[in-house]
Amino acid sequence: QVQLVESGGGLVQPGGSLRLSCVASGFWFSGFAMRWYRQATGKERELVAAITTAGGSTNYAESMKGRLTISRDNAKNTVYLQMNSLNPKYTARYYCNANSYYYDYWGRGTQVTVSS
Repeated sequence: QVQLVESGGGLVQPGGSLRLSCVASGFWFSGFAMRWYRQATGKERELVAAITTAGGSTNYAESMKGRLTISRDNAKNTVYLQMNSLNPKYTARYYCNANSYYYDYWGRGTQVTVSS
């Protein structure tokens, strides 16, 4: 059974940091590009970060570049999203996505709330 389980979200003050994790199971993790998306209330889901299968290349949403670091550990079937200098605009539900040529899998997300 394919699963992507996100964790690490929560309430954080402006300027704070969070590290999100996504643990994958049920498929060949190393063969999938991994992405993080976010969806704020009333808005469309948007891509915030992506990493290639071996982790050699990363991409970030322009609006969040410099505040995010995506990484992966293929031995642990886990992808991470380090978020720094958070501000209230980043409040959203963050979703993990695994993508290959034939398949596209999603987790249920983890809520990040940036508020004082």
